Amino acid sequence: MESNKLNKEVNRNLFKKEVKVFAPATVANMVCGYDVLGFALEEPGDLVIMKSSDTPGVLLKSITGDDGKLPMDPTQNTVSACCMMLLEDLGLTGEIGVEIELHKQMPIGSGLGSSAASTVGGVFALNELLGRPLSREELLPYCLHGEEIACGHPHPDNVTPALMGGITLIRSDDPLDVVNLPVPDKLFAAVVFPKVDVPTRDAREMIKSRVLLKDAVKQWGNIAGLVAGLFRSDYELIGRSMEDVLIEPVRSILIPDFAQMKEIALSLGALSFGISGSGPTVLAMCKSAEDATAIKDALSAHLESVMVESYAYSSKVNAEGPKCLSN
Repeated sequence: MESNKLNKEVNRNLFKKEVKVFAPATVANMVCGYDVLGFALEEPGDLVIMKSSDTPGVLLKSITGDDGKLPMDPTQNTVSACCMMLLEDLGLTGEIGVEIELHKQMPIGSGLGSSAASTVGGVFALNELLGRPLSREELLPYCLHGEEIACGHPHPDNVTPALMGGITLIRSDDPLDVVNLPVPDKLFAAVVFPKVDVPTRDAREMIKSRVLLKDAVKQWGNIAGLVAGLFRSDYELIGRSMEDVLIEPVRSILIPDFAQMKEIALSLGALSFGISGSGPTVLAMCKSAEDATAIKDALSAHLESVMVESYAYSSKVNAEGPKCLSN
């Protein structure tokens, strides 16, 4: 993304001294919607604390919870680099100083949009600190820049729901065209992260560049059925539409006991089961909090029985996205 001067008035009387922001994890693809669908979770997520400073520039003061994996160089870290770009476009470089603390509260490389949550948290926090000069839609290009830094390409399927909240459809990424979809009241997710390494770039390289037309037609039908099910709050239609015939058969071989976990989840009443993002996190969509909790616990227990550590969460779809927390 090229930096461009924003024609925005910034009211310094609205500046804040400190903000604390929670930004949510996300589930990209929603099983059948590769690179075009995603939704936000209520947990887990990342925490960004941002304070104004008398020293101009962006200081990445500390990072916790990353086991030293993330760069401290402010030009290389997605949070600080995107904040630097936003300040430049607002014409505030050299005038405004901010200090950033990033607290990772979700696993990195999990298929839960870890880099997107951090970037969204930072950009959203800076906008709050400056008195909200930009809308969420106007912040989106800066968040996409973070994905380009982290992944080599500005994929919007994690960033968009993390920033906008709820369920989002990316109709096009060039030019960017995002549609917010309705969230049925009883839609919950059980997400389980087996602690194995599946790098996003490696997972993308496994995907076939060509697919059979009959498989593509089936996938298109599933995406359309899922969108229709969301508008109608038709949970059965949602469930039978969330089937992936293109990506899951290839990527699932990297996930321990994927077939067994799918069988467990469906036997306990899950509407659907599949891979979150590039994996290795798996998700089961459910129509009650009780089902999501029971399935989460059962999947964790199964992984423990085969000596695989995991993190597990049950969550309602997060319609709000990032939010400011009281100090």
